[in-house]
Amino acid sequence: MDARSAALVRANFRSVTESPGGAERLISAFYGHLFAENPRLRELFPPAMDMQPKRLATAIQFVLDHLEDWDRAQRFLEQLARDHRKYGVEAAHYDQAGRALLAAFRVYNGAAWNRQLEEGWRDIMILISASMAIGANSDKSQPYWEATVVGHRRVLEDLAIVRLQSDSPVPYQAGQYVPVAVPQRPKMWRYFSPAIPSNPYGEMEFHVRKIRGGWVSPAIVNETQVGDRWMIGGPLGGLHVDRDTGRDVLLIGAGTGIAPLRAQLIEMSQRGINPRVHFFIGGRYPCDLYDVENMWQLSQSNPWLTIVPVCEQKTNPWWYPHPATDAPYGMHRTLVGNLGAVVASFGAWADRQIQIAGSARMIADTRRALIAVGTPEHVISCDPV
Repeated sequence: MDARSAALVRANFRSVTESPGGAERLISAFYGHLFAENPRLRELFPPAMDMQPKRLATAIQFVLDHLEDWDRAQRFLEQLARDHRKYGVEAAHYDQAGRALLAAFRVYNGAAWNRQLEEGWRDIMILISASMAIGANSDKSQPYWEATVVGHRRVLEDLAIVRLQSDSPVPYQAGQYVPVAVPQRPKMWRYFSPAIPSNPYGEMEFHVRKIRGGWVSPAIVNETQVGDRWMIGGPLGGLHVDRDTGRDVLLIGAGTGIAPLRAQLIEMSQRGINPRVHFFIGGRYPCDLYDVENMWQLSQSNPWLTIVPVCEQKTNPWWYPHPATDAPYGMHRTLVGNLGAVVASFGAWADRQIQIAGSARMIADTRRALIAVGTPEHVISCDPV
């Protein structure tokens, strides 16, 4: 696309996202056109589609932001298409989706629609549908694996550790995340990071925190039973420690966001030589550091690993039912304060490979705190899920 056409479609999409309810109206029109052309596609989606406008708008925005770096946009779209295989979406469906989205923009803009917008958005739709068709055709592996729940333990009132045995090993790398569908909420796929590395026995572990108002996480925490059958989609994401750089590592995780970092550390402990790692584990209260003792035990047999607990509050909330316990002898004392601010107080960590995992707000706050003290942006890694 030429620069003028790219600027035009970007400005048009900005008018959609900045308008109250604009993204919802656009995506509603998209699905209306899509299901009218091919009603059978509706069967591939969950009954509740309240998350779809935000997800689709985010994907479109990513593409528009990277038109001048199309290789990156294409990799994103190909991965998105491979992920959609779990729904039963096929390469041929993306042409239909492209036509439906173009029709949705045409309807949304109404009288403001013109030939320049038609040509610009048509070019975008061709790029998106072609890239996603390539992605869908490029992966011949199975779209999902089935697994049986073999353990469910409530660690906190709103947090559970779920252990599964998959029918065959799921080929993920430590640090990646996978889509998960549970029987209590059919077709409502959510993304979780395995907390242990992949192994030939098909053993998996997920740490799940209940999100207030959520559909899936409350069902996992409250209703999961041993024997439930889960579906696990193909792995995504790319958090990893690059051993070839020779650089030491800084890991920053909060809440259940520690899972992908934890999996990498367990995998690293199986090797003889590793870079030096500082792992800052954060939570609002001390009880939120539910796995810190396990990580400290791991550090006892791996001298390259240092565990640093951080809490925003010194004591547990009044409603927490268990008395406070002393930290294990020898473990670094718990630091008090905002996780990002505490990590940044030690300096820029500019010589490290840095990974941040947690909520979107925690990741954004921690990135800002590090960059403010001189951390180069290119050494900071995080996944969007």
